Amino acid sequence: MKPRLLIVEDDAALSELLVWQFQNAGYDVEQTADGDEALLLAAENAPDVIILDWMIEQVPGIEVCRRLRRVPETAQIPIIMLTARSSEEDRIRGLETGADDYVTKPFSPRELVARVHALLRRSKPAATGQVLSFEAVQLDPVAHRVTSGGQPIDMGPTEFRLLRYFLERPRRVLSRAQLIDGVWNRDAEIDERTVDVHVGRLRKALKSGLAGDPIRTVRSEGYSLDKK
Repeated sequence: MKPRLLIVEDDAALSELLVWQFQNAGYDVEQTADGDEALLLAAENAPDVIILDWMIEQVPGIEVCRRLRRVPETAQIPIIMLTARSSEEDRIRGLETGADDYVTKPFSPRELVARVHALLRRSKPAATGQVLSFEAVQLDPVAHRVTSGGQPIDMGPTEFRLLRYFLERPRRVLSRAQLIDGVWNRDAEIDERTVDVHVGRLRKALKSGLAGDPIRTVRSEGYSLDKK
């Protein structure tokens, strides 16, 4: 599964360059020049990382960052602020607002790719091939292997993607709609009952291991990977 990147940039030529650069680097890229649309896109299907220009249309990038940090569903998304504002005061303001990194224009596209990759490595290790774990459950995205208490666990490809999605977001309550967007895609003809079926299969697979089932049902809300 490709890491998902949202680029919020109103310079059309620069935006086109960044889309090309990151698609070649293996990212699934969405782009907008509008702050309001950026907030909607992030809320509908949270990206793995956001590149956010400060001076954009409608809502300024600094305010987009502030609003993203206020909402639990988007609060943990890594954000790189990309801007021509290079003063120390602006840099401090951007970081204090919630940006994880701050890149000033002009910049090296290759360095920006490296910075995004570094953020992903820290925040979503599966996106860079690192083993994910929670309690005694481990998932190796490269070897496509799951163990529970050290015991190998067999599961189908959908259950594997579902577990990976949970492991990337431990202790967060995920609605069925969020799981449909993240594990299938926003255009998939999947209903919420289908999500329940696959969660049930995943639980059955995990229960066959030594660690048991770490998935908690949150009534009327969804599911959470959590210690019971």
